[in-house]
Amino acid sequence: MADSNKSSLEGAERAAVFMMSLGEDAAAEVMRHMGPKEVQRIGSAMASMERISRTDVNAVLKEFSTHVQEQTSLGVGADDYVRSVLQSALGDEKAGGLIDRILLGRNSKGIDALKWMDPRAIADMLRNEHPQIVAIVLSHLDADQASETMVYLPSRVQADIVMRIATLDGIQPSALQELDEILDRQLSGNSASQTSMVGGLKTAANIMNLMDGSREAEIMETIKDNDADLSGRIEELMFVFENLIDIDDRGIQTLMREISTESLVLALKGADDELKDKIFRNMSKRAAEMLREDLEAKGPVRVSEVEGAQKEILAVARRLAENGEIVLGGQGGEAML
Repeated sequence: MADSNKSSLEGAERAAVFMMSLGEDAAAEVMRHMGPKEVQRIGSAMASMERISRTDVNAVLKEFSTHVQEQTSLGVGADDYVRSVLQSALGDEKAGGLIDRILLGRNSKGIDALKWMDPRAIADMLRNEHPQIVAIVLSHLDADQASETMVYLPSRVQADIVMRIATLDGIQPSALQELDEILDRQLSGNSASQTSMVGGLKTAANIMNLMDGSREAEIMETIKDNDADLSGRIEELMFVFENLIDIDDRGIQTLMREISTESLVLALKGADDELKDKIFRNMSKRAAEMLREDLEAKGPVRVSEVEGAQKEILAVARRLAENGEIVLGGQGGEAML
C-alpha cells in the first residue's frame, strides 16, 4: 500500500509544487538564490504541470515540514540542517548548486554570470577571441553548457580549444585580468592573488563526453593527429555509454534507481546485446520483462534521441561516481570520475 505521506513526484516536480505553493513573491525570492540550471529545471517542471492532486501537494508540504522539524533540534549543525532541508525540497541533484552557493559563499558574479547565458550567445561573444581565452572561459562552464557552446564555434578551432583545455592547470591573476577585459561587463574583477584551478584532462574529457558523436570523433581525430599522447590521455578519462558494462552489479542497480524507464528504453535502443543483458540481470524478473516489452514495442527513433538519453544516463552515472556511490570503469581501466 502506498504511503500517503510520501509524494510520488520526482525531485524537480516536488520542488515545483513547493514553489507554486509558496506564492509568486516568496517563490521568486527563493529562485533568486538559485543557479541557472536549478531555475531552468524547476521552471520547466512548473510549466509542464497541468493537474496536481491535493494529495501530492499535501504530501510535498508535509515532507518538507517534517524534515524541517526533524532537523531543527538542538545539536544539529547549521550546515547539515541547510543541506538536509534543501535536499528534501529539491532532491540531491537539484540542490547541489544551491547548497554550494550557500555553504561555500558562491554567488552569480564574474564568470559565473556566463552560466545564465545561452550557449549560442557565449559562442558569438568568443568567436573572434584567441583560442586560449576561449579555453579558459569554457573551462569555467559546466561540461554540458561548454559542449553546447563548442558546437557554435568554428569547427577549425574546436580541436585546438579542447587541447588547450586539457593542458590547462591554472590561471594566473594576469590571465583573469585579460579575461575580465574581454568579457567586459559580463565579468567582475578578480583581485585574488591565488591561482584559479580550471581546465585539465578531466574537464576536456567531460566536455567531449557531451559532444555529438560524429563531432566528438572528428575533434578527437584532429587532436590525435597533433598530439597522440594527449589524445590518449583524454580518451582514458572519457566515459561512453558502452562503458556501463564495466560497472559492477551493485553499481548498475544503484544507477537504475536514479533513471526513468523512458530514458532507459531510448538509451538501450542503441546498446549492444551484452549491455542489455547486464541491465536485465540487475532488475527484478517482472521489471526486466516489462523493459523487454517496452523495447520491442518502441518504434524507430532518431539517433539524436538515443544519444540524448544515453548522455542523460551518463550524467547520472558521473554524479553517482563523484559522490562515491558507484565506480566507473572507463576505457583506461577502473577510475573514479
